[in-house]
Amino acid sequence: MNRVKIIYNPDSGRRILQKNVPELKEILWEDYRIKADIEGTQGPLHAIEIAQESCKQGYTMIVAAGGDGTVNEVLNGMMHSGCHQNTSLVIYPAGTVNDLGNHFKISKNVHQFAHMIHLNRQQKMDVGFTGETYFLNVAAAGLLTDVAYKVSSESKTALGKFAYYLEGIKEFPKQIFKPIKVELKIGTKIEEKEIFFFILANTSHVGGFRHIAPEAKINDGLMDLLIIESCPLKDIASLFLLMLQGNHINHPYFKYYQVNELTIGGPSEIVVDVDGELGASLPMNFKVIKEAIKIIVPEAYFKING
Repeated sequence: MNRVKIIYNPDSGRRILQKNVPELKEILWEDYRIKADIEGTQGPLHAIEIAQESCKQGYTMIVAAGGDGTVNEVLNGMMHSGCHQNTSLVIYPAGTVNDLGNHFKISKNVHQFAHMIHLNRQQKMDVGFTGETYFLNVAAAGLLTDVAYKVSSESKTALGKFAYYLEGIKEFPKQIFKPIKVELKIGTKIEEKEIFFFILANTSHVGGFRHIAPEAKINDGLMDLLIIESCPLKDIASLFLLMLQGNHINHPYFKYYQVNELTIGGPSEIVVDVDGELGASLPMNFKVIKEAIKIIVPEAYFKING
């Protein structure tokens, strides 16, 4: 019988988890006789500790209920403990942007979510690795990536992903003349570029943009590297709007690669965002671990991609 651990962030999603998580536990038991235990996080990195302990206790599924940052912490707890091969990760999207929840089209309705757990449709997913940190969806740095840290909690709650876009536009005049000099090493090829930002993506959904990496697949052993090269203000502004529409791929200042390993050198003051949270600074090396973890996905997604 499946044993489920629900790790939730009480501060995510207008605090709806305070109500939904106990209801989910009740539905799982009453409708499907699936036993679930609940534990809330008490601060940064706590979800890592809870996930590691849950792995030791032999749970067959771990639900990460919160935003992308909570999911990332649970992932890291599972990967570092080694239970990712036997324990499935389940994502209940309740944060501001919820890229992974949007990609898999996971319902926030607790009855539908409980049914998804009951069906237990497993999809293997690649995992990115850098230093000692694992990530499921994105690593990024440069223009716009620090926007999330400039947006107030009130704005995030009221505006959702549009808060990021609005704040991003405000940042253009300050940052536009500050390209980053980087060195890219992809395989044996080394390139030096001046860029405004890079994104290393595992799905097409990043930062609320729905089609930013249209060729991304979650289990191909590759990450999609997107680069915006240094260009005039009018071009970066138009490119930003094209990215919102998903029509940016052929823009002359946009570069698209697919990689299984990448080293990026650059100024040490450039901090890399990993799954929506601040990570380490450049230089950094990234690797892809193919099909490293099992994700529970909705039936509709499984039929198309399973």
